[in-house]
Amino acid sequence: MNDSARLAASWVEDPMPGTGRRRPRADERSDARRLSLNGEWAFTLAPTADGTGDTFGDPHLDDSGWDRIRVPAHWVLEGHGQPLYTNTAFPIPIDPPRVPEENPTGDYRRHFTLPEGWRHADTVLRFQGVDSCGTVWLNGVLLGHSKGSRLPVEYEVGEHLVAGDNVLAVRVHRWSSGTYLEDQDMWWLPGIFRDVDLLERPQGSIDDVQVTARYDHRDGVGVLRVDTDVPGLVDVPELGIRDLPTGTATALPVEPWSAEEPRLYTALLRPRPTDDAPDAPETIELRIGFRTVAIADGRLLVNGVPILFRGVNRHEHDQDRGRSLDTETMRQDILLMKRHNLNAVRTSHYPPHPDFLRLCDELGLWVVEECDLETHGFIYTDWAGNPPTEPVWRDAMLDRVQRMVERDKNHPSIVVWSMANESWVGENFDVLEQWIRERDPSRPIMYERDPSYRNSDFSSLMYPDQELLEAIGRREEPTPAGVVPGSPDDVRRRRLPFLLCEYAHAMGNGPGSLVDYQRILESSDRFCGGFVWEWMDHGFRSIDAAGREFVMHGGDVAFRPNGGRYCLDGLVFADRTPSPGLAELHAAISPVELLPDAAAGTLRVRNKHDMRSLDHLALRWLVEDDGVAVASGELPTPAVGARSEATVALPADALVPTTGVDPVSGAPVERWLTVRAVLAADEPWAAAGHEVAFGQVLIPGDPAPEPQRGAVPPTGVRRVLASVARSAGSRITLGSASFDARTGRLRSLGALDLDGPVLDIMRAPTENDRGQGPRNTAAASWKLTGLDRFLHRTDAVERVEDGLGGTGLRVRGRSAPAAHGLGLRWTFDWTTLGDALELSVTVVPEGVWEHTPIGDHLLTLPRLGLRLGLPSAYRRATWFGRGPGESYVDSLAAARIGRFSSTIDALQTDYPVPEENGNHVGTSWLELAGDELPTLRAERLQDAGFDFTARRWTSEALEEARHPQDLRDSGRVWLNLDHAQQGLGSSSCGPALPERYRVPVTETTFGVRLRTVTPDPAG
Repeated sequence: MNDSARLAASWVEDPMPGTGRRRPRADERSDARRLSLNGEWAFTLAPTADGTGDTFGDPHLDDSGWDRIRVPAHWVLEGHGQPLYTNTAFPIPIDPPRVPEENPTGDYRRHFTLPEGWRHADTVLRFQGVDSCGTVWLNGVLLGHSKGSRLPVEYEVGEHLVAGDNVLAVRVHRWSSGTYLEDQDMWWLPGIFRDVDLLERPQGSIDDVQVTARYDHRDGVGVLRVDTDVPGLVDVPELGIRDLPTGTATALPVEPWSAEEPRLYTALLRPRPTDDAPDAPETIELRIGFRTVAIADGRLLVNGVPILFRGVNRHEHDQDRGRSLDTETMRQDILLMKRHNLNAVRTSHYPPHPDFLRLCDELGLWVVEECDLETHGFIYTDWAGNPPTEPVWRDAMLDRVQRMVERDKNHPSIVVWSMANESWVGENFDVLEQWIRERDPSRPIMYERDPSYRNSDFSSLMYPDQELLEAIGRREEPTPAGVVPGSPDDVRRRRLPFLLCEYAHAMGNGPGSLVDYQRILESSDRFCGGFVWEWMDHGFRSIDAAGREFVMHGGDVAFRPNGGRYCLDGLVFADRTPSPGLAELHAAISPVELLPDAAAGTLRVRNKHDMRSLDHLALRWLVEDDGVAVASGELPTPAVGARSEATVALPADALVPTTGVDPVSGAPVERWLTVRAVLAADEPWAAAGHEVAFGQVLIPGDPAPEPQRGAVPPTGVRRVLASVARSAGSRITLGSASFDARTGRLRSLGALDLDGPVLDIMRAPTENDRGQGPRNTAAASWKLTGLDRFLHRTDAVERVEDGLGGTGLRVRGRSAPAAHGLGLRWTFDWTTLGDALELSVTVVPEGVWEHTPIGDHLLTLPRLGLRLGLPSAYRRATWFGRGPGESYVDSLAAARIGRFSSTIDALQTDYPVPEENGNHVGTSWLELAGDELPTLRAERLQDAGFDFTARRWTSEALEEARHPQDLRDSGRVWLNLDHAQQGLGSSSCGPALPERYRVPVTETTFGVRLRTVTPDPAG
């Protein structure tokens, strides 16, 4: 092995951050020439750190027989090896700084020719991201190496460039000492995955720039100062600034930058002319936002006012490209965030591509930028050897912070620096904190994991329950372990603002309780907001053995350990389709609250913006009778300043009561008023008419008489006429309904063949039901007690009379699991009501339910309701109730009252791990229709309505399926009509589901009315 190859091999396991690199500097756009080296490279993958051997850097090496790979990309997504996913565990033995001999190593080579007239001197070679350790040769000369995968590195290469063919060789090791600092709950994706550029540096050009743009909210004056490594001049044409010398501060009236109104000024920076260079060798474009960040009285302030992050955590991910994102994809992410009322992003858990931050400046997002530093896997050594405690790692940790701050120091969107994530404690954080405070005192610092928060300007936690969060808002939270109560650290911590860095784990169907969390976050000025975990599912597009496309997660890779499905935890799916959870978040965090009051005839408008008035919004109203529009109009938008409210009168046309009745059931029509706040004009992130918020209220009317209830009266009043002989195959008729005489199940309603209903208490567990940790064991407890395998027994099928000449059918029985003494005794009371069939269900628990724990709670039911089998020819659903998307008891803010239609197939949400989905809370009536079938209509018997789901497979099949393509049409439509279904929560990582969103095991009576309706031939 030659000297350079031997030296490069020694660097892999050395804790040093790099060698031969230029000092870090700001990433700003210049008109100096840039040669992109993205594109096709020669590539080969070797099993060890030796790569292809010690001649790899030789420019004369013949690489014509090598594979070709695109750059930027990850080699494991380009047909070389496989991606690996872990959550907390390292994928290598914990033996810092050593790594296994099995160390896949990619050797990359790129031939390029310089453009004509290129100035060789001072040319810079820049890599925006190389995972995990990259060693670089140019024309046979070893330039150096770098670790810190998601941070830029630059090399001086001018003296090594030649006219004609140049050869760039980069050896990339999958594992290195840097791996121990990058255990960030993500896919391990090696390669040159961000841009590679050659930058021409004209003589006398500016290398680094620091922009200071403060804003004084008291007088509206901004102070601008631009500092550079060589003297320069600044022009800001919009502000009338011309030839402002660098290093000089100037004050002038400006409009401030904020996430709500991201006002940017374009400045042009050029070196000061000299006798040798009278013309500017380059011009640098600066995008300047004036704003001041401060912490005062335990609050986070920007431009003198408190701000509330309505945020999301964001990993970089694409279902095909991994962390190799193009700028347009980044823009689409931010547009989607803005359209869903998000105003902040935490760059979990590393600095993003610099273009993402430019877009945050432009479009308006508060940014908490986090360093490329996490040592989570040391939990498996009880933190022994954790780098923050070891002096040998200090330079590597400091290097990462320095490269983050220096690259991104000029972005107004960045308001907080986060030093690391989940790396426990250690003296090295003192060094990082001190350096940041000296280099950039304009921004506060966050570090969540140290319970003393001695290096942080914020107190912070992940996934607290709501009771703890409320105590934090009162500054009454318990002292954390490791901190002495009443100590200076404890007293200081309580005075800090609180930043909820992770909450509402968006894994699978969920999260729930978003409205509850937002209410708490808005209740105390200690809170500066929170960040939902997380933006998108980290799944990869893949093809199974049958040629079917599916979303691959960590558990689909034959590697141990892995984090399984835990990478599928986003508000948007892997293909960037918004999930129902994102719609719910949009409603929960809306910066406008609309509260119509029909009795008072008023609309209360709450402006929850931190800085912006509501003059950019229009208010539109709509009145609907059972979901059919009858009147509409527009309201004048009141003058409401930030964090203020106003009340306006509703128009008389919006408050007229109705006396209409449903033409099918004869029940009173419900008249609802909906008020919407929409964009009055186009914004950079959405078009005019985009909905920001809505509010609804029921308009009371003169109640029409309820239909005459011929239903059988309560159980105690009824008299048994006769027990029905339960011979196989015999039927009992009740009006147009036919029942099985043995089981009492409904077999037909008019011409419609049916199967059921049966008592149903189980759902296909959600990811939140499966939980994590001993306090979140819902699905395991359901299985342990047999709720997923109830057996049903019919004890009696009886004719009954109500004493008024009416007759009905009573079916009594019991449902219970094998091997347990608990069960549910039930009574189904059927009667006719005109052309309808009415069912009243009474459920009485028996056995030891009250002694069966489920985590910290007693055993509760996943659902309580009825399951009915219908013909497969049913295709469409129409309903009046909450919609259009799915809703659950703790996730219904996005579901408005109205009339909605959908195909039955479209009612399903194809979560990448099949689970309960498609529920609709508070349904007044539901109609299912199909070709050449009578329409089946279900109607509520209770004011709250019923929940419904309809799908072509059973809950059991839904649970059994590993991926969505495993689901098959069963030949029936399975309709659930539920009294209640458990909420969603976010127990896949967060706290247990609150008790109020559970379905208690108690005596319960509920019911539903069924009828068939002849389809209208006209459609």
